[in-house]
Amino acid sequence: MESSSLEQTLQDGKLYRHVNALIVAHLRDNNLNQAASAVASATMTPLNVEAPPNKLLELVTKGLAVEKDEMLRGVSSSGLFDSNMPMPAAYGSIPAPRAVAVDFRQSPLRMLCMIQKAHRRILQSMKRDIFRSIRCARFSPDGRFLATGSADTSIKLFEIAKIKQMMLPDGKDGPVRPVIRTFYDHLQPVNDLDFHPQSTIMISGAKDHTIKFFDFSKTVAKRAFRVIQDTHNVRSVAFHPSGDFLLA
Repeated sequence: MESSSLEQTLQDGKLYRHVNALIVAHLRDNNLNQAASAVASATMTPLNVEAPPNKLLELVTKGLAVEKDEMLRGVSSSGLFDSNMPMPAAYGSIPAPRAVAVDFRQSPLRMLCMIQKAHRRILQSMKRDIFRSIRCARFSPDGRFLATGSADTSIKLFEIAKIKQMMLPDGKDGPVRPVIRTFYDHLQPVNDLDFHPQSTIMISGAKDHTIKFFDFSKTVAKRAFRVIQDTHNVRSVAFHPSGDFLLA
């Protein structure tokens, strides 16, 4: 009866949701906001999920204590894994290991430790990919915004005030999202960006031989309102201080 109940719980994904919620809450409560946002996004977990303070540490500590006790008693951990019982797909976009099942009667919360280690590896990989993909960045003349162009062809617009707010502990209003616009209109990596000195226009030059103009004052606009076609890779773009001329 216990076995069938455990299998049903795994199939429903309740265990994964609970573990993911504890990890997100732990990272958020320790002011690791970027890591919390990454895990929340990857596992489809609400960033403002509630959990008792230090609950994750408490459970991991208990699990490690039980594991140490088993080692001292000479209990083999080989019985934890059963190749005949496939693990259901993890909740969210993180693939689960193949052919793994856990017997909680022999090692309580062993899976919690395993998933935490997996999340740590995924986060490290995500950070490497994110920083590798950014090819250019530019502040707006008034210092209110930051734009980045990436190898994945996207342009992201950040609000500086929200970036500063992210560095503070989360308030009652929940987590802060500094990206206020994302533009998808290039077909190849973005090489350079610049802001118009007086208006809410941003330009980008890309490997797809184009210079594109975006009006970032429009909250729903994700495409350029004007395009200049070139014959070669556009490596750099810049507005004249007057805003009347463009150099590429």
